[in-house]
Amino acid sequence: MKFLTVFLPLLLLLPLSSDAQCRSFTKKKCLPELEGYVQNDNFNSAVLIPGDEAELLLTFYADKEYRLLVCGHPILGDLEFEVLDTDEEVVYSNRDVTGESPKNMFDFKVATTQQLIVRIRVPEPEEASTLIHEGCVSVMVGSKES
Repeated sequence: MKFLTVFLPLLLLLPLSSDAQCRSFTKKKCLPELEGYVQNDNFNSAVLIPGDEAELLLTFYADKEYRLLVCGHPILGDLEFEVLDTDEEVVYSNRDVTGESPKNMFDFKVATTQQLIVRIRVPEPEEASTLIHEGCVSVMVGSKES
């Protein structure tokens, strides 16, 4: 019984701790990559492990220039992400990027206000391991002032 009175409060605080760590990671490592864009007020992040997939539905407004940034902890490897329309047609995939372009961001402008789906995949490790690493993944949206 004594174990439960000590362990249960710690277990309840764990999600708050990981959220705070994600916020700190996002502020220090991701926010600078939105330079030149005004970040929207939404904080979209999750703690993911290899093999995880997450989706996020976002609204983008007509005639605005956007930067979509998918920023993940380096321990997770190179994240894959796609932007899809609501019919699930691929609008952008970072797997198609070649050359010197950053693979973690997508700069674009929409002609009409619309919702887009952002799908993120954390790759499986190349070598099998008994340790499962977890890390923060943040999706940030910035827009240029008109």
